[in-house]
Amino acid sequence: MRKPLLTALAIAAAIYPISMARAQLPPGVYAGQPDASLAPAGDYGLDPDHTAVIAKVLHIGYSMSVFRFNQVEGKLHWDTDATADTLAATVNTASITTPVAGFAAELAGPEYLDSKKFPQAKFISTRFVKIDATHALVEGNFTLLGKTVPLTFNVELIGAGKGFMGHPRIGAEATTTLKTADFGLPSVLGPNVELIIDTEFGKPN
Repeated sequence: MRKPLLTALAIAAAIYPISMARAQLPPGVYAGQPDASLAPAGDYGLDPDHTAVIAKVLHIGYSMSVFRFNQVEGKLHWDTDATADTLAATVNTASITTPVAGFAAELAGPEYLDSKKFPQAKFISTRFVKIDATHALVEGNFTLLGKTVPLTFNVELIGAGKGFMGHPRIGAEATTTLKTADFGLPSVLGPNVELIIDTEFGKPN
């Protein structure tokens, strides 16, 4: 009797906070679910308040240095038929931040991102490839420092739903790897840059 009881209590403890969190949402705010069909087809805009663009590079062989870009714009055309989906996103490279005092300005400078000459990095999709209900590949062209190369993001759906105040919403995490040599970035950054993007898109009325 004791083991089944403990198992039941553990399940209840795991479920209770989730159900309570959803029950306590303000009126007009709905939690997302990992179900893409809950996001109606149409045009969506990237929500900069709920987007993080993270770049990770090797720190001279000791650890991964983590940078964040704070100014991002994007548009998503979402359709139940993945072949009709399109995405365009822009990052202002001068918005880079780092915990190392003064290093962000250096990274935005001419030795690294050269943000005055090349103020934006851009990604424009060419194809969405559905893998399963919550995973897809998004292929496209990525432009940085005036150079454009093909790039594929691995995308995981985090949640979709009614969103906020009548504006449906869809959120995902996308990851990919850049080769520093493709863009002429300094070798001190290592051979690769890992990109991790967590974002939400909202559908206007």
